[in-house]
Amino acid sequence: MIKCPICKKEVAPGSPDFPFCSERCRLIDLGNWASGKYKISSPAKPPGQEEDDE
Repeated sequence: MIKCPICKKEVAPGSPDFPFCSERCRLIDLGNWASGKYKISSPAKPPGQEEDDE
C-alpha cells in the first residue's frame, strides 16, 4: 500500500485511480500541474558558467 499524494489515504497498487485514491484526487493533481503549482527544476550552474554556454 502507498499513500495518495493529495489526501494521504492508503491506496492499493491495483486501484483504478492508482497512485491516487479517487478521481477527485487525480483531478486536483492535474489542476496543480496546469496552474503551475508543480515545477521541475534544472540543476543550478556554477557562477561564471552561463557565459561559457553561449
